[in-house]
Amino acid sequence: MWKTYSISYLRQNRTAGISIMAAALGAAFFLSLLCSLFYNFWVYDVESIRQDEGSWHVRVEASLDREELELIRDFAGVESAEVSGEVTEICFEDARETYRQMALIWEKLELDPEEVFYHETLLSRYLAAAPGDPSPPLLLPFFIVVLAVLCVSLALVIRTAFEISMQARVRQFGIFSSIGASPGQIRRCLLQEAAALCALPVLGGMVLGGAGCAGVLAAVNRFAADVPGRHRAIFHYHPAVFAVSFGAAALTVLVASQIPAGRLARQTPLEAVRGQADGMTGRRRRWKKKGLGCTLLGLLLGIEGELAGNALRTQKKALRISRISLTLSFLGFTSMLSFFTLSGISTRYTYFDRYQDAWDVMVTVRDTELEALEPEGATETGAAFQIKEIPGVRDSICYQKAEESIAWDESRASKELRALGGYSTLADVEDASRIPSQVLVMDDECFLDYCRQTGAPEELTGTILLNRIWDSTGSSFRQREYIPFVEQDGAPLTLYTEDGKTVQVPVLSYAEEAPLLREEYEDYALVQFMPLSLWKTLADRMDGVENDTYIRILGPEEADLETLDEIEREVEGLLESSFRVESENRIEERLTNDQMLLGARLILGALCVLLGGIGLAGIFTNTFGFLRQRQREFARYLSVGMDPAGMKKLFCIEAAVIAGRPILLGLLVTVPATALMVSASQMEADVFLAEAPFLPVAVYGLFIMLAVALAYWLGARRLLGSDLSEPLKDDTLS
Repeated sequence: MWKTYSISYLRQNRTAGISIMAAALGAAFFLSLLCSLFYNFWVYDVESIRQDEGSWHVRVEASLDREELELIRDFAGVESAEVSGEVTEICFEDARETYRQMALIWEKLELDPEEVFYHETLLSRYLAAAPGDPSPPLLLPFFIVVLAVLCVSLALVIRTAFEISMQARVRQFGIFSSIGASPGQIRRCLLQEAAALCALPVLGGMVLGGAGCAGVLAAVNRFAADVPGRHRAIFHYHPAVFAVSFGAAALTVLVASQIPAGRLARQTPLEAVRGQADGMTGRRRRWKKKGLGCTLLGLLLGIEGELAGNALRTQKKALRISRISLTLSFLGFTSMLSFFTLSGISTRYTYFDRYQDAWDVMVTVRDTELEALEPEGATETGAAFQIKEIPGVRDSICYQKAEESIAWDESRASKELRALGGYSTLADVEDASRIPSQVLVMDDECFLDYCRQTGAPEELTGTILLNRIWDSTGSSFRQREYIPFVEQDGAPLTLYTEDGKTVQVPVLSYAEEAPLLREEYEDYALVQFMPLSLWKTLADRMDGVENDTYIRILGPEEADLETLDEIEREVEGLLESSFRVESENRIEERLTNDQMLLGARLILGALCVLLGGIGLAGIFTNTFGFLRQRQREFARYLSVGMDPAGMKKLFCIEAAVIAGRPILLGLLVTVPATALMVSASQMEADVFLAEAPFLPVAVYGLFIMLAVALAYWLGARRLLGSDLSEPLKDDTLS
């Protein structure tokens, strides 16, 4: 009987069935898309680690004989053991068992702990944590939390569709209950309807989610095709992905249908026959106060506004998830665009525009002293000289950096600095007897060039001071104003050595401008430029020198990307045989930065659209699902004299409130937050407003309004085109 009843009801109420099927399809799509994206990003991350660092799980840096190597290879769970020199790289069949199995091998071969190295980065991707590690991998817990939140949100959206369909049959089930149907029978009837309606949509959503993931990866490959160090992402689909996403979708549908089914099954026959699905008595309905929104709508828009407000209050619970999703979607979209706009302006002003003419190619020579690039007595064969001879190189500077400190007395401060209270006041420090000093050690030829530029004596026996300090009391960090740091009296600097003693360093000259380098100098440090010949006499006593050496290269005027790439390749070819080198060029870095920002905006924007899609799906479901209840409502309005124009106005008011509320709330949060960010970054408001994302925000807001308007237009057309006298008749079992 129940099967016959369900088939009859679904055939005669296709709208309710379509709403439930659409909600289930959307839920399965979102869950399948999330699981597929998570799995493919994990695969891509593992592939990147293997390409960059190798696919080994454990590396033994010790000489192993043939018997020991065979013992490792024959050990249970070992997939391979490859030897390269005195290094043995071991891979296990199950990466999660690496630490346990390696401990057994370690004990069997009596290896030295310092000779065994685990590939922790790769193992963490397989959720393999070292025993006793206080911070185990959080990748899986993070995914579970995100999946659970999405399941709950989608379950609430689907629940609305089921609840609408079930509430439309309250009286029918009341009659069934009065003639002996048990709550369990009613619940099983409703659940079998849910299974029949949602089986195919869930499978379809799984397919669409996988296709959506493939589309996302294709878009990422297209936009990030030129990003250096990146490989092409290939779509993968594992049976476990299908199992997890299908299980999550099935559980979501089950929970969503179980909640209203259980509530309906628990009603008494009298309540059900009276049609009170929510259990609220008539007295409580009559005495429930009108909300402020209903009152305001009534004052502003008349009786239609008050009726629209009452209708929205009735649907408040059903629209809760849609309202929250749309609000978070618009808020996230506007906040994201504002943040990226502000970040882009800041990066451009403080980095790209600031250092536009300071570099074309930047080379970092790892773990190398500057002296290695300019050997004593071999100037013309040194790397520093050979780089200058590369075709297209207009200028180059090799330098090394050191963070040292000098003895300080306020009597050495310039009169401008003393007028501000001295160094201790400006830098806000209590003890100013020892202050930081940045030392940039330049190759001798470049230092002599700098001497000629500043008018300093062309000698290699002293240092040149950058005689300026930021006046932070009278200017912002974006528009810095500098004052002289020290009096230009020619007195030597007292430099502290590693053991706390001091050494006197002659001062050749004082400069107002630094060499053309891509360097950010400390705000309150005395910067000095020192020749390599002088630094060699001090280096053994200093402890603040960095391990790396830097090479700044300028290419031809108006150089293009191809030219800079060629210079970069020439420099790498010259140095890579002897040094570990990393390089970048200005144009490529700008393009990479723009592409990465675009990719981040696309990903975050897609998440915002995903949230918006959940909200809009709930609105469409609610609009079509409440059709029968609203037929009763509008039939009563028609019976008391409301014409179709008034009904259309009522629909327009509802749509405007539903679409306008998330937009208004989003702007009320985003605008003050953006203003605070602009103020905190000390950026002029007109600079931000000139590039503020007004158009994208307006387009997204318009999209939300049009989508809500479409849902209400379709619902209104179907409602006003139906026979409004029919719902006033008593329900039948059909």
